[in-house]
Formats: sequence, structure tokens, C-alpha cells
Amino acid sequence: MSNKNNKVIYIGVTNDIARRVYEHKAGIIEGFTKKYNVHKLVYFETFGDIKAAIAREKQLKGWIRAKKNDLVERLNPEWEEISPTGFFDSTSFRSE
Repeated sequence: MSNKNNKVIYIGVTNDIARRVYEHKAGIIEGFTKKYNVHKLVYFETFGDIKAAIAREKQLKGWIRAKKNDLVERLNPEWEEISPTGFFDSTSFRSE
């Protein structure tokens, strides 16, 4: 997720992306995303296994900002807000 100006990136794991996006937009959860107005979904990946999802989250959090930007821009070059139900095939979001 990002903020309005795409200056901030938030990476997280959830078992319900639609609920989590709503929580970010509504400012329900205190912390980083509320403080920096991060409520625009610009990229996501889906996993059938929570351990794999957490491993991927850790991997992405370890990347430099430029690499994270490249990942988003491959499929969402304008950083447009996307639906949490996805209009992209999430399997196409996998890249290294």
C-alpha cells in the first residue's frame, strides 16, 4: 500500500485483504499506516500458505526502495489504486 503521493510504502500480511484495506482507509488501526495516510492499494500477492506469505513479506521488507518501486511499476506503472479483489491476476505479480 502507498500514500496519495506514493512517497511511502507499507508491506503487510493479512488473511482478508478487503477488510484490511478498509481498516487502513478508515484509520481504524493505530500505527504507521494511519500516521502516514497509507491507504491506497497499489500491489498485492496471494498465497495459499501463511508461512510462504510471511516469508515473502520479510523478503520484500528487506529490499531497497528502488527494487520495491520496480516491482509495483511492472504491473501498475501509474501507481493507480487497485481493488482488493484484484483486477490483476495475482500470479502475475510474482517477480524477483
